[in-house]
Amino acid sequence: MSDYGKDLAYVHDAGFLDMAERATPLVVSLLGERGVAGARVVELGCGSGATAAALSAAGHRVIGIDASRAMIEIARARAPQARFRSGSWTNAEVPECDCVLAIGEVFGYVGAARGTKSELQDLFGRVRASISPGGYFVFDLATPGRVPGGEASSYRVGDDWAILYTAQEDKVGERLQRRITIFRKIEGGATYRRTEEVHRLRLWPAREVAELLREARFRVQIRRGYSREGYVPGLRVFVARAR
Repeated sequence: MSDYGKDLAYVHDAGFLDMAERATPLVVSLLGERGVAGARVVELGCGSGATAAALSAAGHRVIGIDASRAMIEIARARAPQARFRSGSWTNAEVPECDCVLAIGEVFGYVGAARGTKSELQDLFGRVRASISPGGYFVFDLATPGRVPGGEASSYRVGDDWAILYTAQEDKVGERLQRRITIFRKIEGGATYRRTEEVHRLRLWPAREVAELLREARFRVQIRRGYSREGYVPGLRVFVARAR
């Protein structure tokens, strides 16, 4: 899998921040209910820094980790108050913190990760060891049914970019593949550069993930979205709290 190259990182930042924008108010609310001011937040798969910027503006201290160097470059410009570094959630050290986030199906991607149960168990254990008592672990995952009907295609167009993507879901193997074609206008010219990426995801049954979280000593709530308006087929949000 390509880890969001320069063109896809640009397009994602320009036109695909919907989920981050819906997730941030929930996270701010959870930290507020707990009474944590200046919380230490670790975001795995931080992308282009939209969540980090909003949490920093709310007074929280954010460390963002992402496998895409192109995303990290954008994030550093957008959220200069936060700290960022390149790395994969599969082996990244999770610093002591009050909250861990992963927004955008981060743990489902197969590439650096193989999509195995043992990888999630290891991650959940590392997060539980690093998070303060009562701290939150908030993330979303694609589950079976992410692509209703098994196949889908769509596109989006911006001022200087366009993107086409198709998705196929293998219900038997609980896998999802997205083929993405990006057109980005070359700076100072009238032509577009074409790049392509293929992303593969493991689809995790929500009950299985919840059980792994409980084994790691979290209390778990499963939500159908970050907000009432944010329902996405087959996407589940996990709000886990350290016991």
